[in-house]
Amino acid sequence: MINIYCDESCHLENDNQQSMVIGGISCPDYARQTVYNDIKNIKIKHKISPFIEIKWNKVSMSKIDFYMDLVNYFFDNELLNFRAIVIPDKSILNHKKYGQSHDDFYYKMYFYLLRKLLVRKDEINVYLDIKDTRSNYKIKKLKEIINTHADKNDLKRLENIQHVRSHENSIIQLTDFMIGAVSYKCRKLNANLAKKQLIEHIQELSEHEIDITSKYSENKFDIFSIKLGE
Repeated sequence: MINIYCDESCHLENDNQQSMVIGGISCPDYARQTVYNDIKNIKIKHKISPFIEIKWNKVSMSKIDFYMDLVNYFFDNELLNFRAIVIPDKSILNHKKYGQSHDDFYYKMYFYLLRKLLVRKDEINVYLDIKDTRSNYKIKKLKEIINTHADKNDLKRLENIQHVRSHENSIIQLTDFMIGAVSYKCRKLNANLAKKQLIEHIQELSEHEIDITSKYSENKFDIFSIKLGE
């Protein structure tokens, strides 16, 4: 059984942000508790409360060693993999042309995120960060759309999607962190020195730029950058 912990950045249609990133970290279910404990111990090592959330928007030079250790842990752990779908410029999306809403497009991007994993024989569980009061509706709709596309592409159907609260799940928090790094690079921001150093470190360990499509064979830090509706 594989668990995929998903989150997104700048996914709203009119949020004045150019790029959009949807991503997830996959982890075998049998290893999740070990990962939780490992992340907890990294926090304790750096004198950070285990109850403090890992978030990209909290990155600063005062905690750079902590975040570097998190990045190292992710790349050293062979059981953890990250995949992200990047839309570099939302302004060129033409939903009307394809007879869809932005929500429809959002759900389709989740299918592309999960597609590489749906070819496996493992049962897939997807966990999403709770965002708003429409969360239950989004779960049902997302499962429906993913399975419709899975059937069309002769892929394994998704059996379980559920919401979790990010402050209760450190793997979701790690997903937020990695997505934040990808989004920061995509938006060509450079004001935060700690974030720049972390992105450079991620790129060094992944051996590729994190704002462009990686090789199809890439599994550890897999990026798929797409342009639709031009």
